[in-house]
Amino acid sequence: MVIIGGGPGGYEAALVAAQLGAEVTVIERDGLGGAAVLTDCVPSKTLIATAELMTAVEGAGELGVRLRDGDVGPQVDLSAVNHRVKGLALAQSQDIVERLEREHVRVVRGGGRLEGLQAVVVEGGDADGTRFEADVVLLATGAHPRVVDSAPPDGERILTWQHVYELPELPERLVVVGSGVTGAEFASAYNALGSDVVLVSSRDRVLPSEDADAAEVIEDVAKRRGMTVLSRSRMSSVQRTADGVRVELTGGGVVEGSHCLLALGSVPNTSGLGLEGAGVELDDRGFVSVDRVSRTTGRGVYAAGDCTGVLLLASVAAMQGRIAMWHALGDAVRPLDLDEVSSNVFTAPEIATVGWTQQQVDDGSVEASIVMLDLSGNARAKMQGVKDGFVKLFCRRGTGIVAGGVVVAPQASELIHAVSVAVACRLTVDQMAHAFTVYPSMTGSVAETARRLHNT
Repeated sequence: MVIIGGGPGGYEAALVAAQLGAEVTVIERDGLGGAAVLTDCVPSKTLIATAELMTAVEGAGELGVRLRDGDVGPQVDLSAVNHRVKGLALAQSQDIVERLEREHVRVVRGGGRLEGLQAVVVEGGDADGTRFEADVVLLATGAHPRVVDSAPPDGERILTWQHVYELPELPERLVVVGSGVTGAEFASAYNALGSDVVLVSSRDRVLPSEDADAAEVIEDVAKRRGMTVLSRSRMSSVQRTADGVRVELTGGGVVEGSHCLLALGSVPNTSGLGLEGAGVELDDRGFVSVDRVSRTTGRGVYAAGDCTGVLLLASVAAMQGRIAMWHALGDAVRPLDLDEVSSNVFTAPEIATVGWTQQQVDDGSVEASIVMLDLSGNARAKMQGVKDGFVKLFCRRGTGIVAGGVVVAPQASELIHAVSVAVACRLTVDQMAHAFTVYPSMTGSVAETARRLHNT
């Protein structure tokens, strides 16, 4: 097995292949863990952890906690935060290195390029030009931030998510362009850390791909906490000024700030890999086309992760990589089922989802009974001063089988697991409701929502 890319799709695939007795080589250019560990998921969620603490401190007065007389309140040392962020990312990467070494996986520093169907040539690094024979190749090359000519990042004032961890100080006024998951997460985090944040959204609401009820909660909370949200506004260009940035909008408006963060989506890392010679097809966006067991159109060539564009989530990348190795090595394998994928938006509060969606119900593609329960009546939520959020469950009509759910709450990423288990195991709402929950707890609202679906 030769794996090009050492992110979640690559290193998880390597562990499965090694477990099943294969000889495994991982070729990675920037460091094991890939962008997910070094510049994306791990760093951003570490930054968000500090933001969550700031949010908690902000609401401490309601719980009876008072600052000392004369104290101006907590302040963020962004340089220290970023030092911790990068340190944790490197430590996580080293953990992966050590795990692969224990499993006798060979790791080669450099890029990789297919040479026909059964060989990979290393480009760059100490092994430049080395050719590895392969019975199976896995492409796990990831993606990088999309940029446009009218807003060229400089890494100092005009930024992508790869640049933010080099900021020495908290941006005084941060203009975030793009209101998808990445834009919303960073806007929420920097708002909590103390920046004046302006979120430029080309759509009529933030998080247009998420549950509409959930997105409404996030936008309302953001505005209440002082964020400016410019809906139906599109960036035409970004220029650096003497002491900041100037963001011009297509309608003629202008937003000025100290920094601009571009969150314009991702571009797959699929060029220069020798895919055409191996018969590997790309879709019209440049992503590698794969089936549900991660096979490409090239014989013996699989692909996993962001380079496939299936779902740009580390958990999906890891599962695609595992599935590829199980399938290639003849082990029992279950094809990827996107209806069982749980995902999370790390805003404040968080949005966690799994399975069927409100949009599918509204457009008639599925039929479901739905109950949505606000957290405002939850005893634990009241104790913790939580006022915003809800649990929403979808079940199949007739059978009552849980088909999906949405949780909006602090730590929704933890609460969604019970719903994910119910979806994956085809549990009914009655089975879910009859399982004990702790009182008081946020999970009590999950069970109560299931109970309210009994009669429907």
